[in-house]
Amino acid sequence: MAETVDTYQGEIRVDWAEFCRKISSARTVVLCGHVRPDGDTIGSCLAMKRALVGLGKRVLAINSDAVPPTLKFLDVHDEIRPIATLTDSERAFIADADVLMSIDVSSWQQLGAEASELFKSAQKESVIVLDHHAVGDEIGETRCVESRADSAGSIVFEALRALGAPITEEIAFPLFVAMATDTGWFRFSATKARTYERAAKLVEAGVKVDVAYRLTNEQESFGRFKLMGAIARNSRRFLNGKGVFLTLSQADFHEAGAIMADAEDLVNLPLCVAGMEVSIIAIEQPNGSVKASFRSRCELDCSQLAREFGGGGHKRAAGASPTGDLATASQALIDKTTEYYNALR
Repeated sequence: MAETVDTYQGEIRVDWAEFCRKISSARTVVLCGHVRPDGDTIGSCLAMKRALVGLGKRVLAINSDAVPPTLKFLDVHDEIRPIATLTDSERAFIADADVLMSIDVSSWQQLGAEASELFKSAQKESVIVLDHHAVGDEIGETRCVESRADSAGSIVFEALRALGAPITEEIAFPLFVAMATDTGWFRFSATKARTYERAAKLVEAGVKVDVAYRLTNEQESFGRFKLMGAIARNSRRFLNGKGVFLTLSQADFHEAGAIMADAEDLVNLPLCVAGMEVSIIAIEQPNGSVKASFRSRCELDCSQLAREFGGGGHKRAAGASPTGDLATASQALIDKTTEYYNALR
């Protein structure tokens, strides 16, 4: 197991020596991604789990939320365990684990209440953070965080290189999906040149790109298809026509026969409209709270905007949980976004 590695210059600058030391000495490892897990979180966790098992570690992957149906093709054997379904023996495993590792998340809010309790009960020196988000909390002592990286998948790729872990096809496939989904299939402006090289290595390891794309993008539910109509009906333009604000209520979900996971990434749809620079969606949750997602194709910094509402993320994409009901939260989001946007002019 290597303790040092020459990482790609100008992008991921993490000193992997401490990470390798802790993993080398660990027998048991717990992995956890963020709430409402996406392709990057799930793919990265599965790749790390399978790689560590290959290195002789005992590994348990958990999450505050279940893997959504749209991404179940990645986790057909239920390798990621929802915390609510953990057995007594699995909870004992977590309590005694040598290392707890958060992947694609470095904030308590995004880790989720249940996972946060487990991580807070652990010794801080046993916690490792692998993430690419600019804003986070002091979750662990060992922080392998690089905000210039375009995906958690890229961070995990470098971590596996540092460990000297063989990348088999069963590791390469979820890792490829992680990188592809968080870079919009390698088309977002944040995508680094080295990411294409990493993707090529994964293809060499056996990934079939056409299969990965079909399973990721061409398995939509009819409920999600109907939700697209709902957000089109509910859309309203603002920012002098350069932005669009979308809403989805629980009534919209019921009418469409859709589940919450069906709304994943629908915020991106309006960005195909000519001249559109900003897209925001506010989604009413089953308990009446609101989750918001922000997307920008201009100088508007989504991460700064999201922090106004207790969230965070990246300059081009971020998320938050504004207070109030759907109508109240929506107006607050519109007002604050307009304020930020006008300040750029």
